[in-house]
Amino acid sequence: MLHNLTFDTTIAVIVVVVVVVVVVVVVVVVVVAVVVMAVMVVVVVIVVVVAFLVVVLWLHAVMVVAVVVVLVVVVVVVVVVVVVIEVVLVLVAAVELYGSSSSRLVEVVVVVVVVVVVVVVVVVVVVVVAVVVVVVVVVVVVVVVVVAVIVVVALEL
Repeated sequence: MLHNLTFDTTIAVIVVVVVVVVVVVVVVVVVVAVVVMAVMVVVVVIVVVVAFLVVVLWLHAVMVVAVVVVLVVVVVVVVVVVVVIEVVLVLVAAVELYGSSSSRLVEVVVVVVVVVVVVVVVVVVVVVVAVVVVVVVVVVVVVVVVVAVIVVVALEL
């Protein structure tokens, strides 16, 4: 395809591709950073909630697991909303770069599909890592709380 283009057109195409790649990379990095920060906040909230439930209310383990599951579902919903917002932003940016003419429609769709696939893969990896971290943190907190309670009860006897 490029051999039919003039030198100036080839440079313009390369510049557009570079700009699109840079914009996509920056957006993905920012979104991943925001998602990671949000996941860290959610992990802290989950740990505090679980510790509160275990120590103060003495709920059964099934209830604690249910609360953790609900909180993880909330995190996943937030991630999905972020992905949808990013896809819309990328689609708008693609239309701005390529124009809305029908001859460029395939290029716009290809750009959006590639970005969506990359974003979904990144988000899925982040969510899986976050869920693993949450489970590990919850298990550690529960073990520490149970050991602390056993020690306190043993010292009082």
